[in-house]
Amino acid sequence: MMTKKYEIALKYIKDLSIEIPDAKTFLFSKEYITKYSLGINVTTKPMKSDMIEVITKLHYKDPANNKLKSYFEISYATVVKIVDKNLKKEELEKIILIQVQQDIYPELEKIFLRIIKESGFPNLILEKKVDFEKLYNQKFN
Repeated sequence: MMTKKYEIALKYIKDLSIEIPDAKTFLFSKEYITKYSLGINVTTKPMKSDMIEVITKLHYKDPANNKLKSYFEISYATVVKIVDKNLKKEELEKIILIQVQQDIYPELEKIFLRIIKESGFPNLILEKKVDFEKLYNQKFN
C-alpha cells in the first residue's frame, strides 16, 4: 500500500473576477465565448508546519484582440499539508503541479463554469479536459 505523501487541509475561493463592461460587450461576448481560451497558472506560498498554500488561477478570456471582450478569473487556494518529510524537490513539484491539481480541478472547473453561466452565459461547456501530467512534462522536459 502506498502511503499518501500529502493531504489537503483546506480549499476555498481566494479571489474572483468577472469583467463584462457593458451590454454591448455582453452581447458580443455571448457570440464569441466559445472561442475564448482557458489559461491555468499555479503558484505556491510556503506556510508554517509543513503546509503549502497552492493557488490555482484559471482565466477564461478572448485570445483575439477584440475591443469588446469579457474576462473571467478565479483564484482557488488549496492548503496542502506535506505528510512525507523526506520529499525531494522534484517529488514536491509533481505533487503540487499534478496530484493536487488532479484532486481539486474537477470541483474547481465546476465552480468556475457555474459562475460564468450565472454571469449570463448558460450554454458554456469546456470541451477540453486538462491533463496536468502532460502540462508538467511539457514544462519540465
